[in-house]
Amino acid sequence: VQLQASGGGSVQAGGSLRLSCVVSGITINTSAVGWYRQAPGKERELVARSGGRGDTIYVDSVKGRFAISRDNAKKTVHLQMNNLKPEDTAVYYCKVRRLVTRFDYWGQGTQVTVSS
Repeated sequence: VQLQASGGGSVQAGGSLRLSCVVSGITINTSAVGWYRQAPGKERELVARSGGRGDTIYVDSVKGRFAISRDNAKKTVHLQMNNLKPEDTAVYYCKVRRLVTRFDYWGQGTQVTVSS
């Protein structure tokens, strides 16, 4: 099983980025998928999550700015990030949780840097 995250980069505040996570080795139809981030010196936190039934949740700090989406057929998860702020700077990780086994798979992380 592999999760390949991409799309990170450096942008100025107010800019946008779109992260992608391509999953191979498993299907994601019956999985919850999510994006997490970890800033230097901080714990990893949930950013956005899409449940197996398409329900979504967001951390308060990104509501209205970020949007998670999934394409089960292509086994891809996206995170559209708009109006980025310096506090969004972190390494972003995608995660897939199999709902039956509750086993988690993690991607390798992609760096997002937002300058003021």
